[in-house]
Amino acid sequence: MENREWTFLCISGVGNPVRQYSVSTRVVSYAASFISALTTSVVALLVMAAVEGSARYEIRGLRSEKILLSQEVLDLQEKASEIEGLVDGLVENDERYRLLAGLGPIHEEIYEVGVGGPGTLAPISSLLWDTDPTTAKTIGAIDYDLSALKRRAELLSTSLTEATGRLETNRALLESTPSIIPAAGLLSSGFSQARLHPLSNEALPHPGIDLSAVGGTPIFSAAKGVVSYAGWKPGYGYTVEVDHGFGYMTRYAHASKLFVIRGQKVKRGESLAEVGKTGMATANHLHYEVWVGGEAKNPLNYILNGVIP
Repeated sequence: MENREWTFLCISGVGNPVRQYSVSTRVVSYAASFISALTTSVVALLVMAAVEGSARYEIRGLRSEKILLSQEVLDLQEKASEIEGLVDGLVENDERYRLLAGLGPIHEEIYEVGVGGPGTLAPISSLLWDTDPTTAKTIGAIDYDLSALKRRAELLSTSLTEATGRLETNRALLESTPSIIPAAGLLSSGFSQARLHPLSNEALPHPGIDLSAVGGTPIFSAAKGVVSYAGWKPGYGYTVEVDHGFGYMTRYAHASKLFVIRGQKVKRGESLAEVGKTGMATANHLHYEVWVGGEAKNPLNYILNGVIP
C-alpha cells in the first residue's frame, strides 16, 4: 500500500521562513478518531450529569410532596377527630330530645354503626400502596372513620326527625287538651252519673260541673280548637261547643251572650261567651262539660292546677 502523507505549511508572516510539517495518513486518522471519541465522551458525561441533576430535582420535589401529603393526612385526622366529638355531642342532645318527645333512647350499639361490605375499599387497593403503604394505611383508616361518621350522622338525622315530629304532635295535643278553668266561679255541682235535678227532682246524669258565677262573667275556651256549635240548645240554653281535635270536645252552657260563631277558630283562654241562666237553670252559672272520644269525662281531671277558685 502506498504510504501517503499530509503536508502542512505554516506561514507566520512576510519575510519569515515557511515551515513545513509532514504527517502520515495513519496518524491523521488516529487523531481524528481520538478527537471523535473525546467529543462523544464529553457529550455523554454532560447528558449523564443533566439526567442525574433532573432526577435529583425530581426526588427533592417528590420528597416535598410527600411531606405536604403527610401534613394534609394529619390535618384530616384532626378534623375527623373534631367531627367525631361534635357527633358525640349530637348523640347526647338526641337522647334529650327523644326523652322530651316521649321516645326511648337509641341503644349505644346502634350508634356504633359498622361500615363494611363489597363497597368498602381495603388500603392495599389504594394507588399509594406500592409506593407508600404507611400513608395508604393511614388514609384508609381516615376513610373508614369518615364513612362511620357519615352513617352515624344519617342515623342522628333520622332520629332527630322522628323526635321533632313527635314533639310537634305532642305540642299540638297539649294545645288541644282542655286544661284551664273556663270561668271564675265556685263549684256548685260536680260530675255525676245520677244527680237529683234541681228542676225536675229526678235522678239524672250530670255529665259536667257547674260553676256558680256572677252574670256576665267571661267564659273562656279551655283549649285551642274550632267552634263546632254556637246557639240555643234545649235544656242548655245558649251554648258553645268547641272541637279541639284528638277526640276532645268541650261544652259551655246557660250563657247569656255568645261571642263566637260556628267554624271560628279559638285559642286557649279566648272569650267565648258570658255567664247567664238561660235554659233549664235556677241561677247564673256555667255548666261545663269535657268529652273525650265521645264519652263524658270529669272536667276536674282536665284542670291543671286542680283548684276551683
